[in-house]
Amino acid sequence: MYPMMKSINRLLAIVSLSLSVTILQAQPVDNSFDNLSKKENKPYKVITSGKQVTVKSTRNIKTIMVWTASGHRIVEQTSVNAISYTFNVSGSREKIFFIMVQYEDGKPITQRIGVQ
Repeated sequence: MYPMMKSINRLLAIVSLSLSVTILQAQPVDNSFDNLSKKENKPYKVITSGKQVTVKSTRNIKTIMVWTASGHRIVEQTSVNAISYTFNVSGSREKIFFIMVQYEDGKPITQRIGVQ
């Protein structure tokens, strides 16, 4: 009878140790990243059609810069002064680009876009 009690005590010790390790590894919920996951309202819209990209805005665009994922700049227009801007990315084989739109009165807004 004594060896069976010893086995049960070992089993209980292993189970309780496993449960305590599992509970201790759980991390508290951190809601500080909720603002990053919410979709930000941008004052412009990016429309792609093949290799042609159009940026349509609700206000005048001052500067547009586009570069590839590998860092090559393909568009740098510093005096757009229009609510719409269209460009082609036909010279690049890459499919992921980054676009920066800046307005007269605001900070630049950067976005990743995909082109087919």
